[in-house]
Amino acid sequence: MERFDKEPEQGGRMCWFTALVLAVQILGLSAVIIVAVWMGHFRGGFAWQSDPAKEFNFHPVFMVIGMIFLYSDGKCILAYRVFRNMKKLYIKILHGMIHLGALIFSAVGLKAVFDSHNLAKNPIPNMYSLHSWMGIITVVLFGLQWLSGLTSFLFPGLSMGLKKQYMPHHVFWGIAILTMAGATALMGITEKALFMMKTFPENGSKIPVLDYSHKPPEGILMNCLGIVIVTLIALVIYIVTRPEYKREPSPDEEHIELVN
Repeated sequence: MERFDKEPEQGGRMCWFTALVLAVQILGLSAVIIVAVWMGHFRGGFAWQSDPAKEFNFHPVFMVIGMIFLYSDGKCILAYRVFRNMKKLYIKILHGMIHLGALIFSAVGLKAVFDSHNLAKNPIPNMYSLHSWMGIITVVLFGLQWLSGLTSFLFPGLSMGLKKQYMPHHVFWGIAILTMAGATALMGITEKALFMMKTFPENGSKIPVLDYSHKPPEGILMNCLGIVIVTLIALVIYIVTRPEYKREPSPDEEHIELVN
């Protein structure tokens, strides 16, 4: 009788879980679309090294794709909590590949911003703002987190005892890095808004000036992007930290909670 009582409860819990995962996907895609519209429509579009000012526009787009959208998905939303019946080894590989994709997008996004500074007619200094410091720290930590996960849980892998000891640290840093990525994105949005309120005649910039205080459409879009990112990360952390949403290991799997 007790088993039958638990089944409706579990079914309702999984329905709520499915709705949360769907919300995460919608928010993640919305963040990507908003930043692409912002850079493409309001900031003049995209180019590579032939136009450093437009090359910069790849930076926010690729960083949002990598460190916000893909990282959120890779943080066990798709890997360890959605694909519950997939073999554990395949889940680990999927988890690692999503994070690798996030790392690649982030690396290209960093190249875009450094190129846009170094290749400008009058080069712009690098690494002077809090946003840039936090960005580099976050990406480096993310890379180290990925390498540590690869060597600990895939190849060559730690012993079961060491995995159990290391796992809580891996979980903590996964959440911490995602939070840092969101904070860095908000810093970047604010920094860009402040820069666009000025003109840069010494650099020959043709970037349009933003009258942010008068709530123009571009300013509202930027604010919406920030709200979407904050909401997305809050939902991801909620799902990741709720024990009832964790994947139950099958009898033939190792008895350790591999939730990154």
